[in-house]
Amino acid sequence: MKIELLNIPKEELLDRLKAIQKLGWVHTNRSKNDGSVGNTLEDLLEIPENNLGIANTVDWELKAQRKKTSSMITLFHIDPHPRKPESVVSKVLLPYYGWQHKEAGKKHPANEMSFRATINGKSYMDRGFKLKVESVKRTIDIIYDPKETGARHIEWKGKVLDYHGNEEQVIAYWNFDELQTKCVGKIRNTIYVVADSRTVNGQEEFKYEKIELLEDFAFNNLLRGLIGGDILIDFDARTGHNHGTKFRIKQNNWPVLFSKITEI
Repeated sequence: MKIELLNIPKEELLDRLKAIQKLGWVHTNRSKNDGSVGNTLEDLLEIPENNLGIANTVDWELKAQRKKTSSMITLFHIDPHPRKPESVVSKVLLPYYGWQHKEAGKKHPANEMSFRATINGKSYMDRGFKLKVESVKRTIDIIYDPKETGARHIEWKGKVLDYHGNEEQVIAYWNFDELQTKCVGKIRNTIYVVADSRTVNGQEEFKYEKIELLEDFAFNNLLRGLIGGDILIDFDARTGHNHGTKFRIKQNNWPVLFSKITEI
């Protein structure tokens, strides 16, 4: 669905956010989930929800999060290569490296498979997956190493080896140029808003307390964040449905990406 973006100058957008700060507690009719704090803020700003790979305004991406949360912040969505003729997530990762969904035979059919994994570049997850930044090839690779698979996954590993073999291999990747373009379009300059939350008569309310301008993004910072484990990649796919691959960062880790952070 195409969404018309509002060309709001930074100064006007900040004035609107400051006015929302002064409102105090704001009732929301949104469902209680990770996205409701941002959806409610967009409602108050009268900005359409943005599902495109470009910023909410011409120069600034707007992100919001609850103050008391362990949830990570999604920077952007982008599936790895290869994508043709079908996405590697649905064509390879799910059928050959996936495992039985925890709701298989209950909420989902008995043969429902899952590939839900959080992968970083610092350490192997217990199923043997890891990110590897290859500066010469200019790619960010997902590798699988059977030797790094935990003992509790021995049965699953046996099935994977039939397809993968016994050696470490690259199973998917992103290229630098594509990711850099994505970052420039989506997070180069970001306005980050933090809200307190409470529930009154069964309905959530927000109080938007802190506004930060995040500037001077550098692509090398993203690469260093991936190598150091500060930026993570989340896969969330199951049989017949891929929720998308997310590049994510923990709350208060913005200095990993931006060299200039200003609280308004």
